[in-house]
Amino acid sequence: MELSRASWQRLTRTREVPALQDNALTWEDFRLVKAVADARGMPGAAALLGLSLSTIFRRLGQIEAALGTTLFERRRAGYAPTPAGEEMVAVANGMDEQASGFARKVAGREILPAGEVRIATADALFVHLLAPLCARFQATCPDIRLDIAVGNPPLNLSKRDADIAIRATDTPPENLVGRRAARLGWALYGRAADFPDSTRLPDSEALTTRRWVGLDDSAMPIPVAKFTRARVAEANLVLRANTVLGLAEAIGAGIGLGYLPCFVGDVRPSLLRLGAPDERFAADLWLLTHPDLRHSPRIRILLDFLAAELSRLRPLLEGNGRRP
Repeated sequence: MELSRASWQRLTRTREVPALQDNALTWEDFRLVKAVADARGMPGAAALLGLSLSTIFRRLGQIEAALGTTLFERRRAGYAPTPAGEEMVAVANGMDEQASGFARKVAGREILPAGEVRIATADALFVHLLAPLCARFQATCPDIRLDIAVGNPPLNLSKRDADIAIRATDTPPENLVGRRAARLGWALYGRAADFPDSTRLPDSEALTTRRWVGLDDSAMPIPVAKFTRARVAEANLVLRANTVLGLAEAIGAGIGLGYLPCFVGDVRPSLLRLGAPDERFAADLWLLTHPDLRHSPRIRILLDFLAAELSRLRPLLEGNGRRP
């Protein structure tokens, strides 16, 4: 379990690590050893902790001298913990988990809906759905500040990488709690200018011979990405993007046909839907948080607001209508 740089910085504000006193180990010592193990070397640990390389080198030597044992072996692939080093890293993991758990529980005991809420979501969801909802929410709850983390990498809500995750998935993480807000439909789109008679569209076989765009290998777990790679000839798949917004821009530019979530494709005048939503590619939209935070007033009021607003937009999300 790797600690993010933000997690490290939350746990300490010091820039230099004090010397050992009477051979007593401190959290700073465990933190430094953990950083070297995570980064597999001293330069990476120095960057992670915001310390100089010479400080990391000197401090690790002091820790090893105090313990009377070597904590790392230098190999071609980097620094590898010795058995003693692995034990120290395991203790550091436990200490960090306890600190993170304490912070979550304290955050969950708020009385008034005020403070900051960090939301993690994908680019298309934020641009096409959440940005206007966030504006309406803050008009009604001005004491709550929103911090938006846009992207698709996995997040660890246990480490407070985010307070709320808004994700399209049929398998939400078992360690989180939340609610299913809607079902997201996907359909095939092309540039509207390339199909002047929308009442006489080519059949599906003819469409597969055209130029296509699709999601890249980072999205291969998504059914629509695997389907596109399997159905369209490699020579016809002329562009791959790592985000849905990038895919939408490519289709609108006339580079090729491609599948999009209906809430993205249906609101773009430059795009034309070429068929009904395909249930094989649909996915649930989840509002997720950590169990320790679900009773926090600021978390609960935001989840309730988003659930109500997204429910109102279900026809658009499912592909059965346009934005109200």
